[in-house]
Amino acid sequence: MEENIVLDLIKEAISSDETLFVVDVKFLKNNVVKIVVDGDNGIKLSECVRISRHIENNLDREENDFSLEVGSPNIADPLKNVRQYKKNLGRILKVKTESDKIEGTLIALNSDSIELEWKVREPKPIGKGKVTVTKNAIIAFEDIKQAKVKILF
Repeated sequence: MEENIVLDLIKEAISSDETLFVVDVKFLKNNVVKIVVDGDNGIKLSECVRISRHIENNLDREENDFSLEVGSPNIADPLKNVRQYKKNLGRILKVKTESDKIEGTLIALNSDSIELEWKVREPKPIGKGKVTVTKNAIIAFEDIKQAKVKILF
């Protein structure tokens, strides 16, 4: 299967809606193609079906037998795309770096980093007891090994 043709068809299919973006494309054994697409405001099932049909209708099954799966990201999957971070502003993220694990609210992002904020209880500087302190961390995208949205029930 021609991977470049499939990638071009994906771009063509999502070009009609500028809020959509590709999260992942995998070409697996036995001509299995898995495509994960998301949108700035989420993605409807009907959009996944439309993208799948666009790709299938422009490929010849007589030439290459293939299996095509088009879906949305699983909520438990790590974030892979800067637009996914933007979509999750205000949500709690669990971020792993080489040296740390940080859980905090995503309060800002720019082209090369994110900013998390969280609260901790620390001993008072003077006297007994504890005080709640707000902490922040700015983490470069290149330092993030994994980031997931914390699922709250």
